[in-house]
This record gives sequence, structure tokens and C-alpha cells, in this order.
Amino acid sequence: MRSIAISLALLLALTTFGCASNTTGTTDTPDTAETAEWMEIELTDVRTGETFKLSDFNGTPVLLETFAVWCSTCKRQQDQIDALHEKVGDDVISVSIDIDPSENKQNVQDHVERYDFNWRFAIDTDDFAKMLVADFGVNVVNAPSAPIILIDADGQPELLRFGVKNASELEETIAGS
Repeated sequence: MRSIAISLALLLALTTFGCASNTTGTTDTPDTAETAEWMEIELTDVRTGETFKLSDFNGTPVLLETFAVWCSTCKRQQDQIDALHEKVGDDVISVSIDIDPSENKQNVQDHVERYDFNWRFAIDTDDFAKMLVADFGVNVVNAPSAPIILIDADGQPELLRFGVKNASELEETIAGS
């Protein structure tokens, strides 16, 4: 019970901080030219059971979304990611990482199946979210701000503006990277 209370307090603090921040901000990039450590963490796709690292996709743009299954803003963003893939197919890789510590593999699998999403979905590891926060700030794990990191074909990450990005905007951003 105490663990749930702590998780809820953390989520409330993150949501409050994120809502108070500039949700129409510009992009941000980490201060490192080297491959970010979080790109080397092994993740497991909840749909297929396959393991992967974000660095496996060098040469192809990657959209990395952090989300929670309860987040309606995240679902709207995921609808736009789905629409993007209808336009560009596999020219871009999408990865959605559930960052809510109270959710589990089954919650995410149910979410993916309910909405028929077909890209990679994984559960946060402790180090992954912490490393994202270290590179991009706490809002990168604030699900309602619809955070997306674009990793360009050269492996350079960039945090896109907060708020839902439509499929055309995502396509233009990827093309310009």
C-alpha cells in the first residue's frame, strides 16, 4: 500500500510540475555528442517478447514516446503515431515506453491490443527513465505532456515540443532532421 501511495505522489508531482511548465516549448537536446547511455539499455517489446536497444536502429529515425495507459493525451499522441505509420510505413521506428511504476506488462499488452497499435511497446526499467530525466529534464517522464524524443538517423536525440504532435508535423520534423 505504501508503494502505491509513493507512486501516486510521484505521478502527481510530475504531473503538477509538467502542467506548470511551458507545454509549447521548443526542442531540447542532451549536452553529449556520444551515444546516450539510455540508447544502450536492453528493452523488451511487450507485444513480441523480442529484446532491442534503441541504438539497434541507427540509420533509421526513431520516435521514442514515454506514456502511461491511463493517459488520454498519450492515447491521442499514439493515434497520431499510428496515422504517421500509415503514411510512412517502416521509414521510421516508433517505440513507446510505459513510465508508470504502477503499470505492468499486462496493462500495456491490453492497451496495445485494445487500440491495435503495431509498433514496439516496452516497460520502463529503473535506469532508463532516470537517464532520460538526466538528459532532458523531468518533463520527459510526464505522460500528460506527450513527450517524444526524435532520434535522427545518425543517432542524435532531440526532445520535441510538448503537447500532441499531429502526423504531418511528425513527418515534417523527421524529414528535417
